[in-house]
Amino acid sequence: MEANMSITHASAQRAVFGATARPLTEAERNWRIGGLALLATRVIQGFIYWGGGSRRFIYAPSKLDAWGGHNWMANKFQTAMPGALFGFEHVISFLLKHFWLLYTGVIVFSAAELIAGAALMAGFMTRASALVSMGFSVILMAMFGWQGATCIDEWTMAACNLAMGTTLLLGGSSAFSLDNVLLARRPRLADSAWFRWASGALPLPLADIPFRNLTLALFGFVLIYNVSTYSYFRGSVVTPFHSGPVSPTKHHVTLSNAVVLADGGIRVHAYLDAGTPEAPVHIVDAAVIGPDKVIAEHWDAKALSALTKQNFDNDYAYNKFGPGPYGIRAPMGAKATITLPWVTQAHTPANGSVIRFTDVDGRIFTAPLGVSK
Repeated sequence: MEANMSITHASAQRAVFGATARPLTEAERNWRIGGLALLATRVIQGFIYWGGGSRRFIYAPSKLDAWGGHNWMANKFQTAMPGALFGFEHVISFLLKHFWLLYTGVIVFSAAELIAGAALMAGFMTRASALVSMGFSVILMAMFGWQGATCIDEWTMAACNLAMGTTLLLGGSSAFSLDNVLLARRPRLADSAWFRWASGALPLPLADIPFRNLTLALFGFVLIYNVSTYSYFRGSVVTPFHSGPVSPTKHHVTLSNAVVLADGGIRVHAYLDAGTPEAPVHIVDAAVIGPDKVIAEHWDAKALSALTKQNFDNDYAYNKFGPGPYGIRAPMGAKATITLPWVTQAHTPANGSVIRFTDVDGRIFTAPLGVSK
């Protein structure tokens, strides 16, 4: 590393563009070989994030259309909410309830992806852009890492991108990059600490031992973060494989605050907090079950489909519970207070009664019934 730090001014310019006036020193040659070896990693890492931003701004603008786009990003964020780590569930919930914060956040995040991705592809401020891409990877893994029906698809991409970003942060972009063009035009930047840390045209201004320590620290972070999140989501590290604390395949509806209203109707809060975002849940049966296990009231799929939108008070304006062709329908992450009118005659169920929902796959969800005060 001390040898590499000698690459300055004219020798740095030769290392950027190859041997011109004289053969490269061994340090210069090794530095350029490293840059060439990382070229594919840098360009593809940049393309991944540029692709995420460009889809929203250029190729699929409906993702940023909050006033009619069927792919508006808020819906995707809501699908991630049930399994998000580190308190991100509460952050997402807060944003979903505050439109302008949500919209600003989506625009800023998308623009940052676009800019950082383009900068990596071009090799401009490579280390700073790589650091930004690492931040994206950590956030995306925490938010979406649990999703994936056959494997943890979102986790896999973010885990690889975190490792790639770390490698580029350490290795820079000493071949075919705008950082090198900038250094060639302004050789004195070789003496600037900020340029060495932010760009990738030269080695980091560290001696061997500090560089080794930084490398091991970043390696430790990437290893622990990736392996521990994988173990949490799927096991297969020190425990057997499992589907995770939040299932990405089997729908689950949490029922709470179920009460009998004065007119005999039932009000219950429902949260679709597990399952795949690729398909909605269909609640095809609802019933009030007495303490003697006898059905006191029953709503079949036809009765549930006949409910109106007024029977659903959704927590969020995006993924919603509502009447569907086969009962009650809801996409991933939906939360709502549902009111079921009494079908036969209004009366108060016996103490110990429960409200029971059954989905199209036969899964049953229940909550104890209280009396509205």
